[in-house]
Amino acid sequence: MKLKLTVLILFIAFIALPVSFAQRIMGAAIVGVNATQVDGDEVYGFHKFGLNTGLAAIVPFGNNWSVSLETIYNQKGAHQKKQANDSLDGSYDLKLNYLEVPFLIQYTDKDIVTVGTGISWGRLVDISEQRNGYNMPGTTIESGIYRSSDLNLLFDIKFRLIDRLRFNVRYAYSLRPIATREVIDSKTGKPNIRDQYNNLFTFRLYYVFNEQLSRQSRNQSPQPLQ
Repeated sequence: MKLKLTVLILFIAFIALPVSFAQRIMGAAIVGVNATQVDGDEVYGFHKFGLNTGLAAIVPFGNNWSVSLETIYNQKGAHQKKQANDSLDGSYDLKLNYLEVPFLIQYTDKDIVTVGTGISWGRLVDISEQRNGYNMPGTTIESGIYRSSDLNLLFDIKFRLIDRLRFNVRYAYSLRPIATREVIDSKTGKPNIRDQYNNLFTFRLYYVFNEQLSRQSRNQSPQPLQ
């Protein structure tokens, strides 16, 4: 509840900024792909691919710093292809789709590279699970098998490609378990209770709006008295 309130306050702060400051705010359109896995499920490798797309508001401060708030649709999960040609083929597919609000603080070096870190809160909006090619009807949002929200730590880097376009690489990891489930240990063959965590790399194109106007506004700001 406290986290939701914090996100709401941050959102209100962004949209309630004074009009005189609004010209400094930059926006961005984002589209990209996730390579994901779920740690603790005995399915290894970043073999689940999903969409990562949305919008961002960016507020510069100082000479090289900025904060950003995003609203994105983020597809996570895990995937394993068939391991055998029988009814228990070992295949697995988990889809966890979130509406997510990442908040980052960023530093830009020479208008070329931007590095940042932050946190992200996401609301689970869709889920499906398949084992051995069969749907698992008990895995739903209402069942509570997976948490209704995901809190992530983020590390982010952007490279300017041309003009307003950046290439963005992000790493995210859940700060708390998204589920606690019984899995069959791949080494012992015995059931084991394990916490599970989202673990993903994201590769995105990041197109910035209002950058030139924002820079002009900052350059024209009154200088402090000496």
